[in-house]
Amino acid sequence: MNYYLVIPTHNEEAFISLTLNSLVAQTLPPTKVIVVNDNSTDRTAEIVTSYAAKYPYITLVNKKSSAVHMPGSKVIQAFHEGEKHIDDNYDILVKIDADLIFPLNYFETIINHFKSDDRIGMAGGFCYIDKNGEFVLENLTDKDHIRGALKAYRKETYKQIGGLKPAMGWDTVDELLCKFYDWKVVTDASLKVKHLKPTGAKYNKTARYKQGEAFYTLGYGFFITAIASAKLAMMKRKPQLFIDYITGFIKAKADKVPLLVTPDQAKFIRNYRLKKMKEKLF
Repeated sequence: MNYYLVIPTHNEEAFISLTLNSLVAQTLPPTKVIVVNDNSTDRTAEIVTSYAAKYPYITLVNKKSSAVHMPGSKVIQAFHEGEKHIDDNYDILVKIDADLIFPLNYFETIINHFKSDDRIGMAGGFCYIDKNGEFVLENLTDKDHIRGALKAYRKETYKQIGGLKPAMGWDTVDELLCKFYDWKVVTDASLKVKHLKPTGAKYNKTARYKQGEAFYTLGYGFFITAIASAKLAMMKRKPQLFIDYITGFIKAKADKVPLLVTPDQAKFIRNYRLKKMKEKLF
């Protein structure tokens, strides 16, 4: 199976070489790697160009955009720019961050998952972050969720869910739509990926409001949003985030922000979330 990677980057000179080193050393190398340099002001483009000179399957794409970082929209807009530079001869499309170090058998294992069952639509491993010199699980989400840093999609699945949405919550709606269309999502706990920058480390208050907006655009409704907000705030050990998330949800509803899903999909998502909550409680 051919797999293509698209890597959005912005000022990643400290990490991009580590990521590319772990990709070119894979037991099953990628067919194509598109690195999107999104308005970097450091040596990111220079570093990627040096790899492209050695490895013909690596391509640098430059993109101009605002320097303001908003979670979700900016990274997916860069991803979409990378999509313009790939053909349709792939079986698996992968979106990864530019600050990851993969185990050498990562993509061989991922491809074997896809080969094992033609109803597997998405697959991924787990992110680990450095805490006091030791890499530990970046435990922000459930074990059946694939982090936005390392998403691999079967081509048919990717097209059926309509690609990735340029909004915060894209890495949740993709999985929920997979389930809506009856695709399987596989996580492999044996695949431990080093994530060199903690998720959301630079998010400001406006960005935190976006999480509440994301809950709204996913069609969660207030009850599920309140529970999800409380859980996420506790996991991050920042109680104030609960207020930020609820504020973002209420503001999005008042502003009539468009949903990322159809009414039927929103209904499915609410029922699915309620079912998962009941399973954990009982």
